[in-house]
Amino acid sequence: MSEECTHDCSSCGADCSSRENGIEKAQPHYMSNVKKVIAVVSGKGGVGKSLVTSLLAVDHARKGFKTAVLDADITGPSIPKIFGINERPVTTEDALFPCESEFGTKVMSINLLMENTNDPVIWRGPVIAGAVTQFWTDVAWGDVDYMFVDMPPGTGDVPLTVFQSLPVDGIVVVTSPQSLVSLVVEKSVRMAKMMNVPILGLIENMSYIKCPDCGKEIKLFGDSHVDEIAAQYDLKVLAKLPIDPLVASLCDSGKLEIIENDVIAAFKDIKL
Repeated sequence: MSEECTHDCSSCGADCSSRENGIEKAQPHYMSNVKKVIAVVSGKGGVGKSLVTSLLAVDHARKGFKTAVLDADITGPSIPKIFGINERPVTTEDALFPCESEFGTKVMSINLLMENTNDPVIWRGPVIAGAVTQFWTDVAWGDVDYMFVDMPPGTGDVPLTVFQSLPVDGIVVVTSPQSLVSLVVEKSVRMAKMMNVPILGLIENMSYIKCPDCGKEIKLFGDSHVDEIAAQYDLKVLAKLPIDPLVASLCDSGKLEIIENDVIAAFKDIKL
């Protein structure tokens, strides 16, 4: 990159690290040093992307990494509540600083900037996408080993912006046991290939629930299809997460970081 670079690729013919496949990557804040960016995606809503994003951050923090969560679900933000963060971010003339959870995970979400967290965000797509980009360019993240991006469902403006503008190292696809999972995975796989983003693997949420009396695994949503779908697309199944009412309780109380059960245990062998 030239020392006189203005970061305006439209008026520059140089081949540099700021340009990837002809698309300019957004420049991170000068006080940010993020080593890996992992996006958590799904082709449909309600499968547990925010939970999986949060659990990945918790698990990696326990493994000794510095973690962060960029909440890109602007119209349905839930990350601050899951991590029990209620304060507003510190701002200076040239930076917005992320909030930190009790155990040190850095978080930035639109809910942290709202006067009333119950107010809906009624913005058009390009404005929402611009806000996500600003969470990368205007936030001083500091040193981060793993940043997990909680994506909104589908393949619209925000996923497109994240894949084009952020240096995404890979995506994790969240699924559920229903037969619809094949369609969900296919949409995510196709978009990832179009954007040249590696798929790190699948995580199936709500795979089963254990009977509290006998310990039998009950498949509330039917038999899992994730293994056959993973084989079809040559993908890894990273984990199959059980349903546990404790998880919902910990998320509601902002205490997910203290979780100790089969759900977090399923993450112990995940290497991203």
